[in-house]
Amino acid sequence: MPIATRAFAAVAADKPLEPYGFDRRDPGPDDVAIEIKFCGVCHSDLHIAHNDLGTTRYPIVPGHEIAGVVTAVGSNVSRFKEGDRVGVGCMVDSCRQCQPCLAGEEQYCVPGMTQTYGSPDPKGAEVGQKVTQGGYSDRITVDQNYVVTIPDSIPLDAAAPLLCAGITTYSPLKHWKVGPGSKVAVIGLGGLGHMAVKQAAAMGAEVTVLSTSDRKKADAERMGAKHFLINSDKAAMAAAAEKFDLIINTVSATHEIASHVQLLAKDGTMVMLGLTTEGLPVYAMGLLWRRRSVAGSLIGGIRETQEMLDFCAEHGLACDIEVIAPSQINEAYVRMEKSDVRYRFVLDMAQL
Repeated sequence: MPIATRAFAAVAADKPLEPYGFDRRDPGPDDVAIEIKFCGVCHSDLHIAHNDLGTTRYPIVPGHEIAGVVTAVGSNVSRFKEGDRVGVGCMVDSCRQCQPCLAGEEQYCVPGMTQTYGSPDPKGAEVGQKVTQGGYSDRITVDQNYVVTIPDSIPLDAAAPLLCAGITTYSPLKHWKVGPGSKVAVIGLGGLGHMAVKQAAAMGAEVTVLSTSDRKKADAERMGAKHFLINSDKAAMAAAAEKFDLIINTVSATHEIASHVQLLAKDGTMVMLGLTTEGLPVYAMGLLWRRRSVAGSLIGGIRETQEMLDFCAEHGLACDIEVIAPSQINEAYVRMEKSDVRYRFVLDMAQL
């Protein structure tokens, strides 16, 4: 039987999100049915709701930072049982056959991963769904291979944003081998940035936060940053030249990055994590003179996401959140555009 689902959806680029009802599929043999308790609000949700990328198909239910409890499992499911605390991140399927999928990096699936919302949904045909619908809803059905376990020590509300913000920062920190002795800078102390600070510090790095003002300096230090740099302070920027092994750039708006490249040491890398929609100029001289790199990174695979959750549990890390009712989502989007959140909105689906 189809599962009646309540949600909030975007119905047009120029209209506010509104209550929306639709059907989820009944769990198949390999599926896990989840009652969504909390869903984080990511800046990319706003981009999709507003059709900033030009690809949105309406109506669309955003949300890919899902934390909940298992309500039913299919006959082939052995990893989960009813009552388990689980999470779902940015993807709910992939081809499982290409090299990235076989390597446990499903986010780089060559044909393209099936995103938690907005992707073609062949499994939804039985209930009339042409595209996947996300976590601003009270229920979801997901293949067991794309579900992760949330450790008991992490509250479900604070765990939800880890499924995107947490893994998006953890993956590049691991890939570029951050550890004791590493010098890491984080540009932007928002939803992603504050997790990058916490994780890098827990890995043993010396962390510096770069920001446009000092209003979050105390927060940065509380999270583990040793230094705080105002990027409009030319003298301070000059003094920090060639200092960092890795720069995690979390800003999701158009901004200047060429001067920040000069902060990288030889063989240093700036990793872009923000979903910017315009080009950001970088000059060759700043790169070649010290063999620097500008790179990108996209969330993480399912195996790495579970590793991240276990790491956060081991080190007592979670997102700093502001819990809101789903009916406050449009207000939250306005505030998010103004960077008026410390540090992640989380929808309490019990208030739906």
